[in-house]
Amino acid sequence: MNARMLSYILFSCLLLSVQAQNCSVGEIIRYTKRLLKESSVSCPCRETAVSSCSCLPIAEPGHELACFVEGTEYMLKNNFSSNVIITMLNKSFQTQLDRNLCESLARGNQCQYKTKGNVKEFLNKILRTYQAINKPGA
Repeated sequence: MNARMLSYILFSCLLLSVQAQNCSVGEIIRYTKRLLKESSVSCPCRETAVSSCSCLPIAEPGHELACFVEGTEYMLKNNFSSNVIITMLNKSFQTQLDRNLCESLARGNQCQYKTKGNVKEFLNKILRTYQAINKPGA
């Protein structure tokens, strides 16, 4: 392996490390796992006035941050338990979106989605998204 290739690999690793830090990966994974443990709501999402189950956006690739902001704002407005954790997640997502810190998740400020899911599905989407950033070579 020549020096040029080695420097490219080291630079790529550095960029991934910086992106993981800017995206607050560890913190978001930790908070999301805690919410998933506390969440007993796994009812099916039905977008009708009769349903007591919340329907939150399951983001299209590149629009995750805007949807995470929207979903956590909904959770805060509807008095979900663990408001402190949800507030911290919401502020983290909003900061990442405003400052364009986690570019792969924010190709626009609009939440774009094809489906909605319940709270567990929404939280699992957050978890999977940030775990993918955290993987070496992602």
